[in-house]
Amino acid sequence: MTKIKVSAFRWVPPFAQGLVRDLRVRWALEEAGLAYEERQLGLGEHKSERYRQHQPFGQIPTYEEDGLVLFESGAIVMHIAQRSETLLPLDPSARARATTWMFAALNTVEPPIMFLTQIDQQQSDDESAKYWREGVVGAVKDRLAGLAEWLGGRDYLEDKFTAGDLLMTTVLRILRRGDLVRQIPSLEAYQARCEARPGFQRALAAQMATFAGNSPPQD
Repeated sequence: MTKIKVSAFRWVPPFAQGLVRDLRVRWALEEAGLAYEERQLGLGEHKSERYRQHQPFGQIPTYEEDGLVLFESGAIVMHIAQRSETLLPLDPSARARATTWMFAALNTVEPPIMFLTQIDQQQSDDESAKYWREGVVGAVKDRLAGLAEWLGGRDYLEDKFTAGDLLMTTVLRILRRGDLVRQIPSLEAYQARCEARPGFQRALAAQMATFAGNSPPQD
């Protein structure tokens, strides 16, 4: 039986726990009903020459199965979703729409959110960063407003939960320490609805169990 292996950190600081991108892959595997194993890496190991032979940019996660090695969480989720009607509907039009939302999550909504996160985490005392922050917050709000307007009274981005919702939810989670999502009740409810899925709960529990079972590196 082919084994799926997903790389994951043994431990990360609390602010990053529940956000590392292997969560996306774990969730997709749970929704698809596919078993997997972790390939645990210590902080720094992901930058090693050996790991870069699988992931040229030294990032988490990678996906290994029967000689196939993939990187980039979105590409991995797409690969998994192609084997799951839950994540990608069989109807060609519905499938194309779900794929569109996968790209929208990663290409349109995530970049300004990540830019804002970098400003807040790494450059909070930089005067130029403070100057840029207002514009970045505006860009994030614009994306969230567009998303909320599309959702309207829908439970999901399309007729039912798909891989588009999976990726969009993991993007919205990046904002968990602020109130930008909470300011829009429909988005907050959408995120909560997706996170209530058993597949997400199992994926999150698995990632958090790894962190809980390992100690932070010693200086």
